Amino acid sequence: MNYWTQLSIEFANQRNYLDELFSVYPTIPEGIRDIDDELWESVEEYFNSQNNIELLKTLLRFDLFPIKDSYVAYLKRDKSAIERNPQTVNRLCGRLYEMGLEKIYERCSEPKETNRQIGPLFRRWLNRGVLGVRPIPFEQFINSDENAILDAGDAEMMRFAREHLGYNHKKGLDFVARFNNQYVIGEAKFLTDFGGHQNAQFNDAVSTVTTDVDAIKVAILDGVLYIEGRNKMYRRITEELQDYNIMSALVLREFLYQL
Repeated sequence: MNYWTQLSIEFANQRNYLDELFSVYPTIPEGIRDIDDELWESVEEYFNSQNNIELLKTLLRFDLFPIKDSYVAYLKRDKSAIERNPQTVNRLCGRLYEMGLEKIYERCSEPKETNRQIGPLFRRWLNRGVLGVRPIPFEQFINSDENAILDAGDAEMMRFAREHLGYNHKKGLDFVARFNNQYVIGEAKFLTDFGGHQNAQFNDAVSTVTTDVDAIKVAILDGVLYIEGRNKMYRRITEELQDYNIMSALVLREFLYQL
């Protein structure tokens, strides 16, 4: 098995992994979503008069619809479908009346899901200088041969990797660096659970680390994949992907300085 993967597994299972990881991904839930007062007055009016069509149209204007239903996304993208599908409208509004206004307000103002907030946190962690060097702008990065981390957005990182490292993969990058005259690229993910979207995130990072490029590739992964057992992610990193650099952000510094 890759040494850095093994070290990450040991860290996760033998030490205060989650306590330490919070310094990288301080996933504190945001406050409740703001609710437009005028829109909410319209919701109350249409709810009380049981005007199903206008009630639905108004609630679809909020960031978060109060009901999880497979048909809501379609109606949000094609408002004309509301008029053409009265049974769907009545079915959804029946659930809304059953909930009541207080519960509808509560659902519409729920905080964003934590896993949608964690994207920028890895770069914020890098900007604190935790790897011994602070990220620097594009021009400064390409005109230096010292240890450095590129401070850039997804598009600029990808452009650098394409032009200088032969990177042809379609996925963006979270990390471009140079240590001991060697370029390092990678994606960073915090995998909070198994299945669905989290599996897709895992596969994205793996596809980057297995692509052909003139640089050292790392998948900077944290979370449930290091739980020892027969889960699919753990099996893949310990069996199928054991020759690739898959590691926790918490061991990244040691990895970079030993290059």
